[in-house]
Amino acid sequence: MEKASAGDPWEELRALPMGREVEITDADGRRWIGTVIPHHELSGDRVLQLKLASGYNVGLRIGPGVSYRLRSSPTPAPVDVEHPARSDPGAARGDPVALLTTGGTIASRVDYETGGVRPVRTETELLEFYPDLAADGPVHALPVLDRLSENIVPEDWPVLAEAVRGSFVSGSRGVVIAHGTDTLGFTAAALSYLLPRLPGPVVLVGAQRSPDRPSSDGRSNLAAAVRLARSHEIGEVVVVMHAGLSDDRFAIHRGTRVRKMHSTRRDAFHSPTDGPLGYIEEREIRWVRAPRAPHPGPPSVDGPLDPNGALLWFYPGLAPAQAEAFAHDRRGIILAGTGLGHVGEAHLDWIRRAMDRGAVVGMTTQCLAGAVDPYVYATGRDLVREGVTYLGDMLPETAYVKLLWALGHERDGNRVRRRLVTPIAGDLSERRPVEAFD
Repeated sequence: MEKASAGDPWEELRALPMGREVEITDADGRRWIGTVIPHHELSGDRVLQLKLASGYNVGLRIGPGVSYRLRSSPTPAPVDVEHPARSDPGAARGDPVALLTTGGTIASRVDYETGGVRPVRTETELLEFYPDLAADGPVHALPVLDRLSENIVPEDWPVLAEAVRGSFVSGSRGVVIAHGTDTLGFTAAALSYLLPRLPGPVVLVGAQRSPDRPSSDGRSNLAAAVRLARSHEIGEVVVVMHAGLSDDRFAIHRGTRVRKMHSTRRDAFHSPTDGPLGYIEEREIRWVRAPRAPHPGPPSVDGPLDPNGALLWFYPGLAPAQAEAFAHDRRGIILAGTGLGHVGEAHLDWIRRAMDRGAVVGMTTQCLAGAVDPYVYATGRDLVREGVTYLGDMLPETAYVKLLWALGHERDGNRVRRRLVTPIAGDLSERRPVEAFD
């Protein structure tokens, strides 16, 4: 080891190159050994960030009383801070891919002052963590939104659709959208309706663990998404996420069929009705069902959306007055009912009043799989008589987004209902297989 430095070594430490291995002893005698990684704007003043041998990152505030030693055999940098596509444009060989960022965990860093996770603010910051994306061709990153997914609203979806359209017009083979996982399914469904004719893939991808964590899934998810975005076989909106707990298999989910099924697991996303369209294994794309083929010509955005719709989950104890107040003045309501599509009979009156004033009411199921059927029990038959539209095996979140899209295109309620029950973008099975139960 080299000679220790004491006093206030901040200026010396901040000048160390990325990847330099250093041993730091703080004022309380605690020792830390790690490699220097890029400073982050959220880290606070005089904070040095190290990647430890365990894979975790730490931020150490440097001041008087801190000493350090440079390790005699520097190890390679854990992060390549120069993006290959920028440092050597001639190295790019394949088709260009656009990477649109919206915020979320896949584009987040740890705030070492609070211990929380915050979105990154710049394109450079994101590319520091994913330096290998341009190995097979150029990747052009474009920040579109800067928020966690729970803060995304329906008005953001057309903005994102226009960014996708512009990326294809500019010559991108495919588009990857880095998105927070909590509402990723809603955005995937919205883009499926707003972008009906695509010349290439639109791949939404997220991460369950931030890129600072040793168990982060963002790097492998994003690499798989970029690989799929260069495919010439697909022209639709899909979601790519882990298919299991390992980093070598990724599921390709149709944008109107995917749901987040677990709060933390890396394989949180499933297509509960039909299963995935296919898988990415190592560098191979394997299709289980044929995706929609690319459409020739530049894409157009099929808007607008009308946000004057709502999604209401029925539960035991939901007062009819509460439900009616929630649905007041809405042009449309999607009900997530129990089982085959039911709500308590006490709710029939407010549903009747809503439909009398011209509202469209659609019914889906809260169940994780399966379809609604109004003709098995009396409650369903009563709801059909009142004019409730049953939506087969469409997911509640997809039905809600489709309602906003249909309301944006039609003023007449019957035309809205006709759009809801017409299969679009693979959202609704035209024929259901017989399901056998043990």
